[in-house]
Amino acid sequence: MVKQERAARTREALIRAAAEIFAEEGFVTASIATISRKAGVSAGGLHFHFGSKTELAEAVEGRAVEAVRRITAAVPGRSGGALQLLIDGAHGLAALLAHDVVVRAGFGLCADWRRDAGCDLRRIWQGWVQDVFRAAERDEQLADGVSPEDGALAVVAATVGFEVLGAGEPDWVSHRSLTRFWALLLPRLAAEHVLGVLVAEGSGAEPAAGPQAADDDHQ
Repeated sequence: MVKQERAARTREALIRAAAEIFAEEGFVTASIATISRKAGVSAGGLHFHFGSKTELAEAVEGRAVEAVRRITAAVPGRSGGALQLLIDGAHGLAALLAHDVVVRAGFGLCADWRRDAGCDLRRIWQGWVQDVFRAAERDEQLADGVSPEDGALAVVAATVGFEVLGAGEPDWVSHRSLTRFWALLLPRLAAEHVLGVLVAEGSGAEPAAGPQAADDDHQ
């Protein structure tokens, strides 16, 4: 049991270190030696858990997919319905990008055209946003003239833009930035009868901390 726990901790340290290096340097430039040094693990120890840099990248991507799917698995609550779910989901994604280097690295790895990525986090996000807009249309929550296709186009383009820009400037994925985005968009997007109950700040208990509280690689 002790050996298993130690092995699990080592594996976690390697995934975290790989994510930090991938986020800083990209997949191509990152080296196994740098990752093992960052994790405090010998090269032999790294290869015991991961046979190659590609396997490490796949592990990072897998963790990022799990984190994003926890957001997209949510169901609409009673107040605000599908549109509030969309607002909350975007805030949740932004918080992950601001504070979880594994998710940030996962997005970068999936979008890197120089490697054959095993996932597409942006497509997963796009599919969920489209589904939520279709639910909003069924519930008659969309403003006159707004189609699910047009709404999804605007939100996906904006949130993916926040993700890309946030990799270099953390304020793009701050709670404040997402709140301003929704405050601007909702009057055009939402039907009048639902607009008054929507919360641009998100309906969660506590908003995510700003970029200054993000993990060490953004300091």
